[in-house]
Amino acid sequence: MKWLLLLSLVALSECLHKVPLFKKKSLRKTLIENGKLEEFRKHHKFNPANKYLPSEAAAVLYSQALENYADVEYFGTISIGTPPQEFTVIFDTGSSNLWVPSVYCISEACTNHDLFDPSESSTYQSTDETISITYGTGSMTGILGYDTVQVADISDTNQIFGLSVLEPSSFLYYAPFDGILGLAYPSISSSDATPVFDNIWNQGLISEDLFSVYLSSDDESGSVVIFGGIDSSYYTGDLTWIPVSSEGYWQIAMDSVTMNGKTIACSGGCQAIVDTGTSLLAGPVSAITNIQSDIGASENSDDEMVVSCSAIDSLPDIVFTINGVKFPLPASAYILQEDDECISGFEGMDLSTSSGDLWILGDVFIRRYYVVFDRANNRVGLAPVA
Repeated sequence: MKWLLLLSLVALSECLHKVPLFKKKSLRKTLIENGKLEEFRKHHKFNPANKYLPSEAAAVLYSQALENYADVEYFGTISIGTPPQEFTVIFDTGSSNLWVPSVYCISEACTNHDLFDPSESSTYQSTDETISITYGTGSMTGILGYDTVQVADISDTNQIFGLSVLEPSSFLYYAPFDGILGLAYPSISSSDATPVFDNIWNQGLISEDLFSVYLSSDDESGSVVIFGGIDSSYYTGDLTWIPVSSEGYWQIAMDSVTMNGKTIACSGGCQAIVDTGTSLLAGPVSAITNIQSDIGASENSDDEMVVSCSAIDSLPDIVFTINGVKFPLPASAYILQEDDECISGFEGMDLSTSSGDLWILGDVFIRRYYVVFDRANNRVGLAPVA
C-alpha cells in the first residue's frame, strides 16, 4: 500500500473543525477579483530559440504560484486540454502522478470539485490503461489519458494523467484542491505514468533538470514552485547539497535530531523524505512522543498535541543535522498557532527503510528552508529562507 502523501490529508482532516469547508474559487478568478492576475503572469515566457542565445539568456525560470491554505496545504492552478480546463492541484514531492477529477467520476467527492471533460478537449487522447493510487487517508481509481497541461507558463504536450472514476474517501469531498501533481521520481509512479516534470524535461522545455520550492508562512502569499532553476532571492547564505539516498521519494540520509545539544532522536542516523505534500513533520512514534514530552505538549479534547502559547518563546530549537550541517527549527516554526491554541507540528508515524527509521520533513520544515530538487545530480539543496 502506498502510504506516501497525505499526512497532509491527515492533518487537514483533523483540522476541519477549524478550517472553513467550502469549494475554493479558482486561483485565476481570485487573482482577477483582487487585481493580481497581471502580477501573477509577470514572469518569463518560454522562448524556443533560447538554445541559440548566450547561456545567461537561456536560464529562464518558470514560476508556478501556490496558494497557502491556512499553512496546511499549498496548491496551484493548472489547466488541461484545448481549450484549457482549470484545476487546483497539490504540487507534491511525495508522489509522482498527476490526476484530477473527471466527468466519469461517480463518487460524492467529485460533486464538489471541478471535473475534466475529455469531450471538450480537441487534444485529448484516450487509452485503455487504468490507474489506482492509495494514499494515507484515501484513494483514487480511474483511467489514463493524454493531453496538453499548462503549468507555470509551460505548455506540456502529450502529458499522461489520471482521470478519476472513484474517489471513495470522504476527505476528498472536503479537500480544498481538486487533484494532485506529483513531483517525485518516476520509479514510484503508479501505472508507470511519466511524471509531469520528466515530460517537461524530456521535451526540452526547461534549461536545467531541477526545480525549487519556497513555501510562505502565516497564511501569506508568495509561495512558489520554480521549474528549471534556482532563485537566490528566496534564501540567505549558501545552499547545502545533500545526496539523494534512494531515487523514489526525495529521500536523504539524516545524521541526528538534537535539542539543547542532546540527541533526542535519529541516534546513529536515519532516513528522511522532503515532502511538500505533508503538512506536519513526522517521525517514529516513540521519538515523536519523547519530543512532545520535551516541549511540554499535552493532548486536548480534539486529540491534538498542544502547548501553552506563552511558552513558545522559551522553547528550544530542535536541530536536524543533515550531511554534517545543522538545520535548526525554532519553536515559532514547529508550533502552529491557530486562533487561541498552539498546536505541535510533530506527528508520530512508524515507517522504516533498510537504512533506518524514516522521517518526513513536511511543510513545517520546508517553510524555514528553500529547497532545490536537483534531478540532474540526484541531490537536494537546502538554505534558510530569506
